[in-house]
Amino acid sequence: MRSVITGTGSALPKRRVSNAELAEAVDTSDEWIVERSGIRFRHVAGEGETTGTLATDACRAALAAAGIEASAIDLIVLATATPDQTFPATATKVQAALGIDDCVAFDVGAVCSGFLYALQVADSMLRSGAARRALVIGAETFSRILDWEDRTTCVLFGDGAGAIVLEAQEVAEGEADRGILAMRLHADGRHNELLYVDGGPSTTGTVGKVRMKGREVFRHAVVNLAAVMTETLAVSGHDASEVDWVVPHQANARILDATARKLGLARERVIVTVDQHANTSAASVPLALDVAVRDGRIERGNLLVLEAMGGGFTWGAAIVRY
Repeated sequence: MRSVITGTGSALPKRRVSNAELAEAVDTSDEWIVERSGIRFRHVAGEGETTGTLATDACRAALAAAGIEASAIDLIVLATATPDQTFPATATKVQAALGIDDCVAFDVGAVCSGFLYALQVADSMLRSGAARRALVIGAETFSRILDWEDRTTCVLFGDGAGAIVLEAQEVAEGEADRGILAMRLHADGRHNELLYVDGGPSTTGTVGKVRMKGREVFRHAVVNLAAVMTETLAVSGHDASEVDWVVPHQANARILDATARKLGLARERVIVTVDQHANTSAASVPLALDVAVRDGRIERGNLLVLEAMGGGFTWGAAIVRY
């Protein structure tokens, strides 16, 4: 039994904000942002747009791409650090919005690595027989937890959602190289102070704002991402030369370049959307995946590496035969 991606979808808020527009409210400039991050635009959620509504729209697109009705879904796993409410899980709001009467639905919190954590959970449940078809989602409205006076951090993030339909399929012995081939996840809570939100229900009773020490995060990201990609490729029985596309967490163009160099991968084999969407946290991997599937770069049979690192620190990678 293998978990196979049968459809992808994504959604973005209506408002698209350029660096120049941002510079009208924040002490920054287009040149400063592009040089340090590669970001040129980001989408910012407006009235009526929430993590749940964006996730629902992404799911509808993924379901249409898979050619199935929402009623066929029996599992929803939603990765987010910005849920609509403290509880219940935003996944249950998506379930209701899609008109699904009953299914397993819950959220996963691993910040920017959240989609990979959600993917591992869904893959395990599908392969065990606990579910047959899943919606795996990454969705965020990070704009609502940014300190807009922290010019080095607020310019880096955007809002959005991405989703996939993941289906359990029986694979014959000669067809074993299909679907999710290998995954590895890691966490190291000793680095909490490098990337965190300074609030929470059980500490301050407030939501809080994102705090980040960018230089230290960059250093850890390059080392950890290269290591976990190498580790996961080895487990899958493949090497970097066989990879068609890397679909990375879209944190920073310099991290993407440095990680590709460390693995000896050509820059042309890395899907890059950070310039258009900025860092959308848990949404960035499925959002980038959907963009590349829809523009024709990613085709059926391609070998993909999905990777991400986020606050915690958490990080991980997946090898997928699309």
